[in-house]
Amino acid sequence: MSGSFEFDIHSSAKSYHVLAGTGIVRPHVEGSRAILICDEVLPTYYPWLEREASILIQAREEFKTLDTIGVLIEQLRKRGTTRSARVIAVGGGIIQDVATFAASCYMRGIGWDYVPTTLLGMVDSCVGGKSSINVGSYKNIAGNFYPPDTIWVDTDFCSTLSSAQMIEGLCEAVKICYASTDNAFDRYLALADAGDLLRDPAHVVKVIALTLATKKVFIEEDEFDTGIRLLLNFGHTFGHALEGASGYRISHGIAVGLGMLASFSFSEAQGLVDRSCARASKLRAHLRWLLAQVPGLDAELARIPADDLLRHFDSDKKHTAEHYVVIAYDADGALVRHLTPRTAAIERTLHHAFAAMERELDEI
Repeated sequence: MSGSFEFDIHSSAKSYHVLAGTGIVRPHVEGSRAILICDEVLPTYYPWLEREASILIQAREEFKTLDTIGVLIEQLRKRGTTRSARVIAVGGGIIQDVATFAASCYMRGIGWDYVPTTLLGMVDSCVGGKSSINVGSYKNIAGNFYPPDTIWVDTDFCSTLSSAQMIEGLCEAVKICYASTDNAFDRYLALADAGDLLRDPAHVVKVIALTLATKKVFIEEDEFDTGIRLLLNFGHTFGHALEGASGYRISHGIAVGLGMLASFSFSEAQGLVDRSCARASKLRAHLRWLLAQVPGLDAELARIPADDLLRHFDSDKKHTAEHYVVIAYDADGALVRHLTPRTAAIERTLHHAFAAMERELDEI
């Protein structure tokens, strides 16, 4: 496979283009008059992102709020942004969330492009057109669908990512491939066996290509998250609880990796799957290998009170008033949307699932 690829994603809002390669973003940005919405740390590594029209934002979870959206809209107006203007958002998932929301609201919607600068953004969140904004203590409770015109995936940005940041992206990549009903998971594992997924650019671009092609199928079949695309919430309900209870010291991708392990323990306790399931065992082994390389993760988990985990789990927006909703494993290791009543017994099962997740890491 070559080091570049491109394809279109079709949606009812509009079709948009994904273009990937090495060294493709700088010429696009320098040749454009667009206003940049940019993670404030990026010009330190990439000085060509520092320009008069740039709006620099702190890419931290506590700033992914409606207040930030208001500030961003004000900044666009102060720069004389019109309906015909173009915005280029440059950064990871937080930048994408606030830029998506602001671009959709400003003057009832302006055109924009997105440049993901994290592996997590490159393999997952860059496609789908969703924004998710935190309000008060409620994570991702507000949002909309407003896809960019073009997504520019430049693997040059991976050169400045830490191993933990690369692992974040790989956790989301393997999640998407595992959720698929075709052979994407086996193809992902073959890539993992064939080279260094953390640092080999040739293998990284193959993972990105595989994962985006896999997610494209989910998006085009279920644009608005009402059917099969809900399976991509795999690991997220447990993961969001870990993020919130840790005060976001555990980052999103790492939390999703942990959440997939917790989901297995929950599914096992519910009688949905057992440890003889070969497909699930392969995933768990790969996740343990990835997460073992995250510095200080075991100590961070040990700091989280069990009751805080359940409180954050309980407030997840995907639950109903009567039921917890979890993406679980079935007997074959495939994913299913599982509803279970909110009872004291289930709360004990959830506590057990989080504890079993920690024990899995201790066994590495």
